[in-house]
Amino acid sequence: MNGDKRTGSLSRRDFLAGAAAAAACAGAYLLRDTVGPKGPGQQGSAGLPDFSVPATAGRMSIVTGADRAKTVRRAIEAVGGIAAFVKPLDRVLLKVNAAFATPAALSATTHPQLVAELAGLCRSAGASVLVSDNPINDPASCFTLSGIDSAARSAGAKVLLPSDDQFHPITVPGAKLLRNWPVLQGALARINKVIGIAPLKHHQHAGASMTLKNWYGLLGGRRNTLHQDINTTIAELAMMVHPTLVILDATTAMMRNGPTGGSLDDLAPTHTMIVGTDPVAVDAFGSTLLGRRPGDLPYLAMAEAAGCGTTNYESLKPVRAEAS
Repeated sequence: MNGDKRTGSLSRRDFLAGAAAAAACAGAYLLRDTVGPKGPGQQGSAGLPDFSVPATAGRMSIVTGADRAKTVRRAIEAVGGIAAFVKPLDRVLLKVNAAFATPAALSATTHPQLVAELAGLCRSAGASVLVSDNPINDPASCFTLSGIDSAARSAGAKVLLPSDDQFHPITVPGAKLLRNWPVLQGALARINKVIGIAPLKHHQHAGASMTLKNWYGLLGGRRNTLHQDINTTIAELAMMVHPTLVILDATTAMMRNGPTGGSLDDLAPTHTMIVGTDPVAVDAFGSTLLGRRPGDLPYLAMAEAAGCGTTNYESLKPVRAEAS
């Protein structure tokens, strides 16, 4: 961070001042995250269900444009349309990134326009929609200040804020770290489709925060300790969640000071929306928009080696288009 940067009338101090009340409210909530994974003799269930749609495997699109609603609609059309993924009576979880109590303009969280658009598309396909995440700051403040709560509800979706009773331990098959680890299974109860929606951000530990890192928001417990081996953690998150679809929002990219940012000076207008069924491929392309190569992010190769996708996104022959 570089002090009180200003762009027009906006500054890091201005934005963070708005979040100060949220931080003050976070104490009791954050105490829950001091509870670690279940110990020996308290075995978790063996992983999560597979939420993917086999017939859509390997689909990917890259759409350019500055209007999020237009680019995401075009990107989903390019991979077969929402009806290829969501059917009548489906129960869809939109896994957003609501980690911080900051406004949408900072691009540290999922943009509310995308939440409303995706919820509307899923509901038009006849599905019910739930929106959830386990934020770092106080959940109610994060969902409110980011605009996600109002966007979800205005589109007819329900919002689930995490609570103690919604976390249950699981063991990811083949994992070293995510064993008997508390996961927000309350958000996944009776869900049969999962769509991840993540902003493209620099990350001080992982190098980049994209669709795979977004699953970190399903974890409870002492998850801050997982940053000690962040590459293994993200690779195991790829092993844990097999989504229906992922959406990487690179309309504006946080090029530095991630994952929180704090200034508009940290952002760049990259005007790209990436949609796909292979999160490894989506993130591999996303890394290039941050000026990196897929090989610069070890967790991508680790996830690929675990059979979670491919870093060779061009092998999927992604559809490239512009939003009109």
